[in-house]
Amino acid sequence: MSEKKTRNLTEGSPLKLIIAFSIPMILGNLFQQLYNFVDTMIVGHFLGIDALAGVGATGCINFLIIGFCMGMCSGFAIPVAQMFGAKDYKNLRKFFANSLYLSVIFSVVIATVVSIFCRQILVLMRTPTDVIEYSYTYILTLFIAIPITFLYNILAGVIRAIGDSKTPLIFLIISTFINLGLDILFIAGFDMGVFGAALATVLSQLISGIMCIVVILKKFDVLHISGNEWKFDNRCNRKLIAMGLPMGLQYSITAIGSVILQSSVNMLGPVAVAAMTAASKVNMLFLCVLDALGASMATYGGQNLGAGKIDRIKKGTKSAVFVGITYSIVAFVVVIFVRRPLINLFVDEPNPDMINMAALHVLVTTGCLTLLVFVNNLRFLIQGVGYSSFAILAGVFEMIARTVAGIVFIPAFGFLGACVASPFAWLLADCFLVPAYIFVVKRLEKKFQKRNVVVEA
Repeated sequence: MSEKKTRNLTEGSPLKLIIAFSIPMILGNLFQQLYNFVDTMIVGHFLGIDALAGVGATGCINFLIIGFCMGMCSGFAIPVAQMFGAKDYKNLRKFFANSLYLSVIFSVVIATVVSIFCRQILVLMRTPTDVIEYSYTYILTLFIAIPITFLYNILAGVIRAIGDSKTPLIFLIISTFINLGLDILFIAGFDMGVFGAALATVLSQLISGIMCIVVILKKFDVLHISGNEWKFDNRCNRKLIAMGLPMGLQYSITAIGSVILQSSVNMLGPVAVAAMTAASKVNMLFLCVLDALGASMATYGGQNLGAGKIDRIKKGTKSAVFVGITYSIVAFVVVIFVRRPLINLFVDEPNPDMINMAALHVLVTTGCLTLLVFVNNLRFLIQGVGYSSFAILAGVFEMIARTVAGIVFIPAFGFLGACVASPFAWLLADCFLVPAYIFVVKRLEKKFQKRNVVVEA
């Protein structure tokens, strides 16, 4: 095993370890959002506001389906992190092998089903008729390529699970520049429209997946599966599904509320949809730091659970919350000054109504980032220590909040109702996750106290 590439999160200062581990993930998320940002910007400039609205109208359905896939891959990586923390490398490789089998099965089934019903989904979402063809072309391309999404995310997730968050970052940076180059080539050069934008994303992700395969084969002996470790193991698969399915459903359940919310925004017209699209891209530039910080807690919690260090789990959670709140305050101050210049990047001819709506959305969302700090850190930590079902319940609260925003707030207050949807969702999720975290920690403490008594006896 290449020791210099992996990181043991069970020893040393929790604050320093979490920051060091999350920084590459933060940079990775920033690059991910950068190429999503530029991808959308190129669409808006070269193809116009209708194409921009068409791509934007797919955002929540993209989150619903692709988010489910990414959530499952993150869940599949948790047992790997736990085995790494326990130094049980044989079982680690068994989990890795079976996660590959499950990824193939789920990716093919999901890609087939959602591709068949893609247009019907867009119609049910009341996608405006003048942009629906843009939406269909863009999202269908991404749906067909779901196996590629699984390829990169399962391999990158496993690499992070053994403590290396830098390698996926390097690959993401490379794929970002490839994606940007292909965007310009396909859209501006070959005039391929929104299909070119989607194809550029797919190809860049495929290249990232291939690079993950190469580095695993060359650098990580601990992941080199051999002999009966390749066996399709029902015990491993049950645990993988028990971890992966709730994490996938967490994203999807949350996204159901987003679908309802987007459907209501669609009824406000293309300008509102374009404003929502631009605002979402700007928001994600600032949210992705907290997403990465939260995701690091899944690996941190998994490794320390494997090592039986519950006190470190509590200390690490406090450290992550402190870092998150500090960042949230700084981010809001920055947003006050840069939100309008960033939004202007999405359109060739500025539309005052669109810019004003998008600016309001960004200001409200980033002003409430502290609520998201607790959602991400507590939810991912709880998942990392094996209580994935709680993540589903947290997702239910978010779904309810966004559904209320779509059904009640938007008809009553217009676009302002869409602006408060995410903060409202985070608030309701926090009301569940804070008591859930306290319950989980007490449960783990009792569990390991009993285990220690048995060992001493």
